[in-house]
Amino acid sequence: MRGSVPVRVILPRSWRSDAERRFPVVYLLHGGNDDYTSWTRETDVEELTKQSDVLIVMPDAGKAGYYSDWYAGSPLWETFHTVELVRLMERVFRASSARAVIGLSMGGFGALNYAAHHRGMFRYVASMSSYVDLNDPAVRVALNLGSLKDGVNLRDVWGDPRVNADIWRAHNPAAMPRAFRGTRVHLSSGDGDIGPLDANRSGPVLMFAAAGEAFLPRSIARFATSLRSAGVEVSTHLYSPGTHSWPYWERELHAIWPTVTKELA
Repeated sequence: MRGSVPVRVILPRSWRSDAERRFPVVYLLHGGNDDYTSWTRETDVEELTKQSDVLIVMPDAGKAGYYSDWYAGSPLWETFHTVELVRLMERVFRASSARAVIGLSMGGFGALNYAAHHRGMFRYVASMSSYVDLNDPAVRVALNLGSLKDGVNLRDVWGDPRVNADIWRAHNPAAMPRAFRGTRVHLSSGDGDIGPLDANRSGPVLMFAAAGEAFLPRSIARFATSLRSAGVEVSTHLYSPGTHSWPYWERELHAIWPTVTKELA
């Protein structure tokens, strides 16, 4: 990574009292234009997990890192997260090999790619409000607009879409449904309609949150169907109303948490 990368950790309830024990670990991945503080800043994850003997790990991934080893040579986010960080958690924080990965938006895309690229590493993967098919025209438009806003050239991330089509395909969850066999998958998204959970927001931010969610459900439903056809255990929660925003992601984390802990038990 050519430098230090911050990671926020929530220790399991028994971490200090049971000094010989190893603990299952949940990796929480943040979305674009955000950082490693987002989950504790925007949700009650500390309160939700405080009675669980689970290690919660929230690494930084850059504001537009795309959870990938960049074609340009650096940064190497995937290698850092799935190799270096995993070893560090095992060596210093007594993480076990029972792992789950949960992400939202860009982080949901990263969670799916990490699970597909490293089969057997994660027992459970959840992707909230994430693009799942890089070949979807709406996704291409959204990614191009987002990368321009963030000052990132996607060719630096995955190369030229035509010349390096194999790299783009290797980072496209929808192109590799069989890679998820053996991992339980959960996919969720709203429909872009504004609801009661959006009461504290208005103006351009709310309109962006609505537009950013509206094109996701159809693509996610297709992806879920292909996963089931490939023999993958998958659950979906496509809800209405729902925008691209934290109140819905916090609610989703609460909904899936019992399943996460069960899968890690």
